[in-house]
Amino acid sequence: MADIIQLLPDHVANQIAAGEVVQRPASVVKELLENAIDAGADTIKLIIKDAGKTLVQVIDNGKGMSSTDARLSFERHATSKIKNAEDLFQLHTKGFRGEALASIAAIAHVELKTKQEADDVGQVLVIEGSEVTSQDVVVTPTGTSVSVKNLFFNIPARRNFLKSDNVELRHVIDEFHRVALAHPNISFALYNNGSESFNLPISNYRQRIVNIFGNKTNEKLVPVEEDTEVLKISGFVGKPEFAKKTRGEQYFFVNDRFIKSAYLNHAISSAFEGLLKTGMHASYFLNLTVDPQTIDINIHPTKTEIKFDDEHTLYAILRAAVKHSLGQFNIAPVLDFERDPNLDTPYNYKENSTSAPKVEVDRSFNPFNEAPATRHQSSGGSSSSFRSAPVKQTPSDWESLYVGLESKSNHNTEEGFSEVQFESEEETLSMFEGDNQVEQTHTTYQLHNKYIVSTIKSGMLIIDQYKAHQRVLYEEFLRNMTTREGVSQQLLFPLQLHFSPQDIAIVKQLKSDLEHTGFVFATVEEELVEITGVPVGVPESEVSIILEQLISDVENEVPDSNFSATDLLAKSMAKSLAIKTGQALKKDEQEHLVNKLFACKDPNVSPSNRVTFVTMSVDELDKKFI
Repeated sequence: MADIIQLLPDHVANQIAAGEVVQRPASVVKELLENAIDAGADTIKLIIKDAGKTLVQVIDNGKGMSSTDARLSFERHATSKIKNAEDLFQLHTKGFRGEALASIAAIAHVELKTKQEADDVGQVLVIEGSEVTSQDVVVTPTGTSVSVKNLFFNIPARRNFLKSDNVELRHVIDEFHRVALAHPNISFALYNNGSESFNLPISNYRQRIVNIFGNKTNEKLVPVEEDTEVLKISGFVGKPEFAKKTRGEQYFFVNDRFIKSAYLNHAISSAFEGLLKTGMHASYFLNLTVDPQTIDINIHPTKTEIKFDDEHTLYAILRAAVKHSLGQFNIAPVLDFERDPNLDTPYNYKENSTSAPKVEVDRSFNPFNEAPATRHQSSGGSSSSFRSAPVKQTPSDWESLYVGLESKSNHNTEEGFSEVQFESEEETLSMFEGDNQVEQTHTTYQLHNKYIVSTIKSGMLIIDQYKAHQRVLYEEFLRNMTTREGVSQQLLFPLQLHFSPQDIAIVKQLKSDLEHTGFVFATVEEELVEITGVPVGVPESEVSIILEQLISDVENEVPDSNFSATDLLAKSMAKSLAIKTGQALKKDEQEHLVNKLFACKDPNVSPSNRVTFVTMSVDELDKKFI
């Protein structure tokens, strides 16, 4: 039998490796930014077009490469970071596998310009699909510029799996944030389609967070500092009152590398236990410094997952550090059984000097001296040795209060009450005999504040109140946005909400559709949204939650067509405003929800295609008792 196993060609192997390393344009951004940092750059520019599908360019002022290094950098597993297996546990750089540039060059058009400081001219290298088409001398500044054009040009199937430009742009910005937050000592700039989106100068860590997420973020941060032999923690956590329903602003950095860890995230959640509402998530920006020998970052191609040597110790230290910071800055309640809070000096009076209270006494007052008019003299004319207490004087004209009552009492009782009129509704007699004996009964019942049970002719109907209300609101919002007839209720005071610049861009995109549902926007500025009107039935306290949930939904699944965008907006608002599980409903509210559900075009499923109700016939119930 002939041999059937053979070695893959290099270009095919590179394309397979690219499937692990390069999943979307954001993956290219991550790898190129990390290479620029490893090159010792202190100024890095990121230029993208069409969310990175057309162009991803990173320009740095690092040390550059020689002509030989420029050529070898695109070979598989070519790296200057490690020389033997032991070096994998002493990593202080970002890229070390030697896969990134080779994988990128396999599925894109790459142009590399680089120059070292000691050289007069640099090198330009052009690669298309792993094949070097040209290498020449070029005049270029010190550093490196890598341009990645037409991503997935030779793998159209992979290109078809990319999302819309808005979704891919969001992933690019997320990677940019992760790298920029980990290195506040480096200046970063991001240009999208010719316009500047971010310009982050060299600063401290707190200022870097504020520059990215907006000036309003400064008042939300609580510093966290802890230094032990095992772990060093520095960074910030968000105050509980600014928690969000989404997990957007949660960043862990281990040795200046962004990671994802559900285990460490649980440590933060447990530290905030009792301070957050159900379903809310706190923000955090924490830098963890550990010994490189105690971690393994070589377990995932994207290097965002890390295996720790002693996770339990890190969990305990992290949880205690965050809890201590929350208590130290009076964020968490402190139990002090020896202190009576009622004896605390109010804040407004802390600086005032105290003075002894003064009591004024009338020393000439004698309780046994009575006024002459109230003295009681004995019948013999001599004053009594014992004086009685003053007697309250009765008005002499008390008889006038009862004038005329005697004459009225002589009248006939029936004649007197005949003029009394009662305000009451007219009683409507039943048309048929016996109808007034039938009592009106409700046909719905709420079970565990989650399901509405109703009777039907064939048996029983069980409705999920949350999913059913989603369907009702979804069709109502969709109808209002389609016909542009949303009804708004004006707010007494304008509502001001603060968002990051990238969130403001999403609000601007959805502004017209939101106005059709009933929202009225006064201003939408760089970091501020001022709302003067909301849809009827939307409480003012829910507006910020609705917009945060809407922004999160749009970031993750923005559709391409306008109709789909409207559909997504209606789904997101319905999900935020629907009656939650656990909310008690009155009888009329239950019946109203049932009637509104079956008046919908598609009452069987919720907007997310989940069943809203189930039926159980009498025959099925009878079988239960056999």
